[in-house]
Amino acid sequence: MHQTMIIAKMAPTDADKVADIFGRYDATSMPHEIGVRNRSLYQFHGIYVHLIDFDRPASEAMRVAQGLPAFRAVSEDLRPYIEAYDPNWRSPQDAMARRFYHWTSAPE
Repeated sequence: MHQTMIIAKMAPTDADKVADIFGRYDATSMPHEIGVRNRSLYQFHGIYVHLIDFDRPASEAMRVAQGLPAFRAVSEDLRPYIEAYDPNWRSPQDAMARRFYHWTSAPE
């Protein structure tokens, strides 16, 4: 399992709209084509956090996604609600947080 976190800006009042957009697209084959296993959306004041578990490395999943019309459509639908946190943003990879610590419980 490969996990990534996307950080952006979003007005708290837009959370339901963003959830509806993802709900529509997650009901299609698109997440499976990209390799999405789980998706969680969080908001904290004006911050949007998108946690995704992939069945492949995120960079590979994004390469597949870029070729899918449905991925481009969901990105376009989200445009009015999600704003890049980093003003130098050029691609989804530019919004991915860098994990600097991870711990997992040992199996018993």
